[in-house]
Amino acid sequence: MEAYENSKLIKERTKKWHDLCIQRKEFEVGQKVLSYNSRLKIFPGKLRSRWSGPYTVTKVMPYGAIQVSHETKGTFTISGQRLKHYWGGDFSKQKSTIQLEMPN
Repeated sequence: MEAYENSKLIKERTKKWHDLCIQRKEFEVGQKVLSYNSRLKIFPGKLRSRWSGPYTVTKVMPYGAIQVSHETKGTFTISGQRLKHYWGGDFSKQKSTIQLEMPN
C-alpha cells in the first residue's frame, strides 16, 4: 500500500513539473504560424533553420490541436506546442556576398 501511495505522489509531481514546462499559446483562424521540423535533428546543421512555413491557421480544435494549411503542402493537423507565431513579411531570398579586405 505504501508503494502505491509513493507511486501516486511521484506521478502527481511529474504532472505538475510537465504542466509548468508547457507554454500556453493562443492561435486564431487566419493567423500565420511557423512549424517546428523535428526531422532536422537527424541531420544537424548549425545554420539550418528548424522552422518551416509560414502556414495559415484554418481551424483551432480543443486540447491544443491546430489545423493549418499551405498552398503546396495542403492541410494538416498539428499540435500547438510545435507552432510559433510568424511575425515576418516577405523577404527576398537573394544571396549577397561581401568581400573582406585585410586591415592595414
